Amino acid sequence: MSAAKQIRTTISLPAASLSAAKRAAKARRVKLSTVVAEALDESLKQQQAKDRAQAAFARYQRAFAGFNEEELMILDGIIPEHRS
Repeated sequence: MSAAKQIRTTISLPAASLSAAKRAAKARRVKLSTVVAEALDESLKQQQAKDRAQAAFARYQRAFAGFNEEELMILDGIIPEHRS
């Protein structure tokens, strides 16, 4: 975890998640807040990557909306050349 400013807050977690986080913190010999912060950071990074991928796919769909299925396969290199 970085040396960023920390703010104290209260959150509610499912009992199973809290228990698992406490076990992970104990096994790693770190604070519970460290485990929770790392898990939150990782989850946010994954969500951002998913959002970027969805946005890229939406741009792809808009860019190639006018092509039929065979033309898309040619553009993607699935069909090496146009069939007559």
